[in-house]
Amino acid sequence: MGKLIAIVGRPNVGKSTLFNRLTQTRSAIVDDASGTTRDRQYGKVEWCGNELSIVDTGGWVVNSDDIFEEEINKQVSIAIEEADVILFMVDIKNGITDLDDHVADILRRCKKPVILVANKADNNEGVYAAAEFYALGLGDPFSVSAVNGSGTGDLLDEVVRLMPQTDSESEKLENLPKFAIVGRPNAGKSSIINAFIGEERNIVTDIAGTTRDSIYTRYNKFGFDFYLVDTAGIRRKNKVNEDIEYYSVLRSIRAIENADVCILMIDATRGIENQDANIFSLIQKNKKGLVVCVNKWDLVENKSTDAIKTYENAIRSRFAPFTDFPIIFGSALTKQRILKVLESAAMVYENRRRTVPTSKLNNVLQEAIAAYPPPANKGKYVKIKYITMLKGALVPTFIFFCNLPQWVKEPYRRYLENKIRENWDFSGTPINIFMREK
Repeated sequence: MGKLIAIVGRPNVGKSTLFNRLTQTRSAIVDDASGTTRDRQYGKVEWCGNELSIVDTGGWVVNSDDIFEEEINKQVSIAIEEADVILFMVDIKNGITDLDDHVADILRRCKKPVILVANKADNNEGVYAAAEFYALGLGDPFSVSAVNGSGTGDLLDEVVRLMPQTDSESEKLENLPKFAIVGRPNAGKSSIINAFIGEERNIVTDIAGTTRDSIYTRYNKFGFDFYLVDTAGIRRKNKVNEDIEYYSVLRSIRAIENADVCILMIDATRGIENQDANIFSLIQKNKKGLVVCVNKWDLVENKSTDAIKTYENAIRSRFAPFTDFPIIFGSALTKQRILKVLESAAMVYENRRRTVPTSKLNNVLQEAIAAYPPPANKGKYVKIKYITMLKGALVPTFIFFCNLPQWVKEPYRRYLENKIRENWDFSGTPINIFMREK
């Protein structure tokens, strides 16, 4: 990834606040609790015609009680290796701490441009207090306030000056497909993303709720080019008892809303639970593409064809009436059939963009309508005269022009949808059917 800024430092110095300020988003969760950020969180910064990537990291800690300490520090080290410019954040109000010295020692040895960012300079006294940080041996400290934005313009000017001059890519990354990995906690969402990209990109533990932010990772291999979005596990409301987890679930829901295709992870060892159906319902309400991945299939004893068929039927019957979606049985741990998951998601994305010529639509569907016309209502007969497909819609949308649109009920709409699916491949994507008066 070219032109990448990494924000590093000890916990609670305001890294995520600065990340949100520079990206002009609320992508990173901000909380007073130490250790809120765990995984690397990527975003975009636009400044004076320059587009930069920025990564927020967890706070660097040593000898703490945090069970995620080793994994967080590993993520910070990877971000430092990836970055072109490093923002080392310190806290003016607390001064230099042992952890600051420890991080500064690491950064002095790395061969990357490092900018010392003295945060929480909310007034002139704070600006004067920043002089203390010259002792870290990393040059002039930039006094900023991540909360109100003061000093961030000068900081970005310095970032642009230090950034290696490379030819910027002309492609618009925001137009790339977004595939969100969703599911209950501990279904294997982070594990499968790590398996896809071949590195420990996201922290994986047995503890539910390890992932908190929605983490965007660009996947550009084997002819694919899209964003993978790792999300926090979505559990029932009465199970959410932390403020941070509540915000994490909201981020996951927002990730579903922004995604093109959702890969729903189901734990093969636990089967289909109510919360799986709730997440599916959320995907359906937002009209998103769907691929179901039954993970941890390596832990299931009976892997016969009959067992697979029974499992498939159980999933489709639970998610009915929408049953036309791919189901893949695999394992993130052994990487069994994980490429098939990506292929299916890419196929569903293409199906969402599929268009059918009007002439073919009318030739095929008028025949189906003649074979089984809409039921009469109070002696009145519905006559469907013309069918067309709406262009430019996010979801495949079909318009049926008829004389009495109000009399066409849901069962007949489903019949029409089934006929469309029989003749054209719209697997994994919802279909909109509208009746309009001719």
